Amino acid sequence: MDINTLAWGQFFTLSIIAIALGMDAFSLGLGLGMRKPTRSKAILISIFIAIFHIFMPLIGIWIGQYLSLYFHHIAVIIGGALLCLLGLQMFWSSIQDREDTLPFSDRTIIGIMLIAFSVSLDSLSAGLSLGFFATDPMLTVFLCGLAGGIMSWFGLYFGRLMGSWIGKYGEVFGGFVLITLGVQFIW
Repeated sequence: MDINTLAWGQFFTLSIIAIALGMDAFSLGLGLGMRKPTRSKAILISIFIAIFHIFMPLIGIWIGQYLSLYFHHIAVIIGGALLCLLGLQMFWSSIQDREDTLPFSDRTIIGIMLIAFSVSLDSLSAGLSLGFFATDPMLTVFLCGLAGGIMSWFGLYFGRLMGSWIGKYGEVFGGFVLITLGVQFIW
């Protein structure tokens, strides 16, 4: 086989993986977008997700084969639990009809970091799996970061549009989306 064919094959395969990992960021963005974050907040959330989608697979690749089977299940469960907590918090704040007082919110930097971390845990698992193969780590993390950032931004944008259509119940629906995504991670 030609070296260019191998390079394009790896690029295509890694692109598909990055898009698949970015789908969680898109889904999360839909849920969070219904809360109608400001443009600067949406950009900040997308940047943090992109950063975590870069470093999590890189860490996973570095850890490699030894911990991949063990850590995969823990990472998915933690990510799912964090998304469920965020969804429950959204339900709670919509019922209370007041601003969040808990730190796990898209309204604080720590909350945004937790959100980005939770949606990027599957990238860590993917990185662990990719540690088995001779993939280009820089290409992998570039594609994962790009896909995660762009897809989360699109999710936030479309979630914001859907939120204006849904009205007051948008946050409840967003909480439902996050809880559903979290439960899927756990199972």
